[in-house]
Amino acid sequence: MFIVDSHCHLDSLDYEKLHSNVDEVIEKAKARGVKHLLSIGVALNRFQAMRMLLAHRDEVSFSCGVHPLDLAGETFDRQRLERYAKDEKVIAIGEIGLDYYYDQERKNEQLDAFAQQIEVANQLNKPVIVHTRDAREDTIRLLRENHAEKCGGVIHCFTENLEFAKQALDLGFYISCSGIVTFKNAEEIRDVVRYVPADRLLVETDSPYLAPVPYRGKQNQPAYTREVCEYVAALKGVSAEEFALITTQNFERLFKINVL
Repeated sequence: MFIVDSHCHLDSLDYEKLHSNVDEVIEKAKARGVKHLLSIGVALNRFQAMRMLLAHRDEVSFSCGVHPLDLAGETFDRQRLERYAKDEKVIAIGEIGLDYYYDQERKNEQLDAFAQQIEVANQLNKPVIVHTRDAREDTIRLLRENHAEKCGGVIHCFTENLEFAKQALDLGFYISCSGIVTFKNAEEIRDVVRYVPADRLLVETDSPYLAPVPYRGKQNQPAYTREVCEYVAALKGVSAEEFALITTQNFERLFKINVL
């Protein structure tokens, strides 16, 4: 089985109590069939450290971007983003987007940074990885206004409704399933996943957050992508092996990379 964890924060895992180092994390994942990982950037002032932590691992690709909630920690620097994002191991611009749940005060700043980062993605022909929370209308509007259909992308850790999913699919976007899909109260998300064509789905952990059942409440890790893959495969009525292959091929198509 070959599974891709399409969204994890490898620089944020617990390397004091849970894992001895990042190599151990990757080997734990590979032992469970999770053989490629996309390590997500959330702040430009952390990207170089993440890059150095993982540069020796061929199983890891990178994204580079500024998360809407990390705008409070640094001034958005488009030129710096462009410079980092040209790195050959950077396959996406992200994690970018809008979050009005945690930050109502910086809406304009979020909107501006989101729009500029979509422009960079189009400029470099690299897809976007989108975070959205309590910002459905503005998220879709900015993706449309800034022609995100050109670069493509994924709505990561999908928690939105069916109408949002349809609009994202119409833009050519992919939908990524996290451990949330396994939660008891996530039936609306499961309905969306049943609707979305298998060739537009990805799987992820978003580790160290949102561990799937039966690990809910513990710190998440890339190895648990297998639980997400198996659970969504059952929702789609296919074997875990078949769904692992489908989502890996989806990952390769979206991010223009060969991992198999």
